[in-house]
Amino acid sequence: MTYDAEATRRRIFDAAVAEFTAHGLAGARIDRIARQARANKQAIYLYFGGKEKLFGEVVRCKVDEICRGSDISPLDFADGVGLLFDWYGQNPEQIRLLLWEALETRGEVQGEPERRASYRERVREFRAAGVGAGLPDDEAVRAAQDRMFTILGLVAWNFAVPQLCRLVLDEDDEAAALARRRESVVRTARVLAEAGRFS
Repeated sequence: MTYDAEATRRRIFDAAVAEFTAHGLAGARIDRIARQARANKQAIYLYFGGKEKLFGEVVRCKVDEICRGSDISPLDFADGVGLLFDWYGQNPEQIRLLLWEALETRGEVQGEPERRASYRERVREFRAAGVGAGLPDDEAVRAAQDRMFTILGLVAWNFAVPQLCRLVLDEDDEAAALARRRESVVRTARVLAEAGRFS
């Protein structure tokens, strides 16, 4: 039987997603990842370079999935926001990974230049669609950045703090509540689109 390096790498990655989602960077254990992946610890170090680098790679890849799985474009802004809301609902591990990254990573995160470049491209699209029109260029860029960050927060907050949703919104039927909150976020996106000359 031949050794399939790519299959081993994929098993390690999948086991790491589950481990980091549940325990964060500090609480995750390489031996649990290895056991779950049916791989030895040396393979983890060989393919990923250690726990911190593996965590960074997991978060970076999951952020890439968001970018590919949703498209908040100025042309279909509200629909894109709705799709992003759906994506987070279907991928609850992503918000936990981002929260763990925020809590446990100091300084530059893995893949930061690429992640920053991706966001800057989106800001350029917003600017081209008229966000910040009439403002000096640096203020217009800041307006587009603020708009994008606000929308990301409006969507993600629904999944980041389920206990706060329960306490503030007094929700018993979670599915109905989620559909209602999705509609509220999409409605807000429509208002922002009209105010920001997206349409």
